[in-house]
Amino acid sequence: MSLRLGLPVAAAVLAADQASKWWILEVLRLPELRNVPVLALGPVGLDLTMVWNRGVTFGLLAGDSGWHQLVLGLLAALIAAFLLRWMARAEPRPVAVALGAVIGGAVGNLIDRLRFGAVVDFVDAYAGSWHWYVFNLADAAIVLGVAALVADALFRPKSAAKEST
Repeated sequence: MSLRLGLPVAAAVLAADQASKWWILEVLRLPELRNVPVLALGPVGLDLTMVWNRGVTFGLLAGDSGWHQLVLGLLAALIAAFLLRWMARAEPRPVAVALGAVIGGAVGNLIDRLRFGAVVDFVDAYAGSWHWYVFNLADAAIVLGVAALVADALFRPKSAAKEST
């Protein structure tokens, strides 16, 4: 049951992520424009800003070598496989949905790494002169999925947690 719920979520996240990156690269041509303002509400806003992320989350462990990208790609594939196995055994529906979001996002970024040697990041949220890390839809799905998993671990009633193990 968990796979029937989680896999469509993963597929939807992956499709939305890859479609948004296609649009950013091929239609908007953001690499040429570099930055497109989208929304400004006083000092708070949202821009589309092109960043080729050669690292992992928030640009950590960045590097340009082929071996570096291969290691990061293999790590992402192993994590996705582990999460898929977890999803197959997940009992509560929110856990399957959260795992689907994380898997879809991880596979979306893995595809970028294999195609381009870097992940396409483009959402730039800011407040005044402070900018959050530039991210993409896959990153957002991963963060929201992990937050849901943490919330489930912290707030699921003890009896429900015992029944699902």
